[in-house]
Amino acid sequence: MRSIWNGAISFGLVSIPIKLVNATESHSVSFRQIHIEDGGRIRYKKVCELDGEEVTQAEIGKAYEDADGTMIPITDEDLAALPLPTAKTIEIVAFVGAGEIDPLQMDAAYYLSANGVPAAKPYTLLREALKRSDKVAVAKYALRGRERLGMLRVVDDVIAMHGLLWPDEIRAPEGVAPETQVTVREAELDLADALMATLGEVDIDSLHDDYREAVEEMIAAKAEGGAGVAPAEPETGGGGQVIDLMAALESSVRAAKEARGEKAGASEASEAREASEAEVTELRPRKRTAAAVPKETGAKKSTARTAAKKTAAPARKSTAKTAKTAKSTTPATTKATATKSTAKKAPAKKTPEKTQAKKATTAKKQPAKSQTPKKATPRKRSA
Repeated sequence: MRSIWNGAISFGLVSIPIKLVNATESHSVSFRQIHIEDGGRIRYKKVCELDGEEVTQAEIGKAYEDADGTMIPITDEDLAALPLPTAKTIEIVAFVGAGEIDPLQMDAAYYLSANGVPAAKPYTLLREALKRSDKVAVAKYALRGRERLGMLRVVDDVIAMHGLLWPDEIRAPEGVAPETQVTVREAELDLADALMATLGEVDIDSLHDDYREAVEEMIAAKAEGGAGVAPAEPETGGGGQVIDLMAALESSVRAAKEARGEKAGASEASEAREASEAEVTELRPRKRTAAAVPKETGAKKSTARTAAKKTAAPARKSTAKTAKTAKSTTPATTKATATKSTAKKAPAKKTPEKTQAKKATTAKKQPAKSQTPKKATPRKRSA
């Protein structure tokens, strides 16, 4: 890589000759301005506004424009005469924790390369010292005619330098935050945390510029005589005002899981199982009570039939009306009573103790219905 600046790192009394190399590069596609009518390229000419003549680069100098528009010429000799100790030196002024540097201050990035064999030993010493201390170095340096602030840190086995903006160059965020008072609920924060956990981490190396690739494909298609790339269909889901933040967060979590090919986690499945088991546990007492009702009804039927048979045995000469009444009325009454008791007992959710008390009460009341045939027997014997 071609160096853009040669100098030295001043580390106390230690001087480390280095070369400055750009650590980043731009891959954006650049365009030229052309004349639409004939495709001719549009070029800029440097023209003096006083005489209207085009001037060359050698005839161009520097000047400072005053507030009233007056131009104050500044020569290279004037700048070279200024006391600038960092003109050819990266002067380390302090070592601080990396967290103390505001990312807003970070500017361009450079690699520092040891310039020559004698520079290898002090270069390695500074690199290992930065590694062991887990700190970064704050330094001053001069580049392109002005003094700048920089931060030195270790990247792999190389010392890298980030250009920093001066603290007074960072604007205060006044009037940027929402002016209205907004309250965020815990449920919304929980969903936001769930969305963050679902999206998870990403390998930065796997990210790429989709727009640049689309531009290159379009240029290649037009270069082959084609009509370019068909316009992309507009997205229907994005944009607009978010009406329900909770619904938007839930949809985002669901969409993120579907995009990653994931389903509900083990914790969610266990919660669903616990909820289903809790519902079954609540329904068990109802099923047992409902099952006990037919048994109670059957007991009433058998008791009524047994009582009818015992009563009918001694009363052989009883009238047909009495027999028909005993056969037709007793079962019907028992069924109606059973139906009413079942309908009353099912929604009441009575405990087994109350059910047993009900059985005892029913058993006491049952013989009272069968006492009518018994009274008819002594009257017939007396006759």
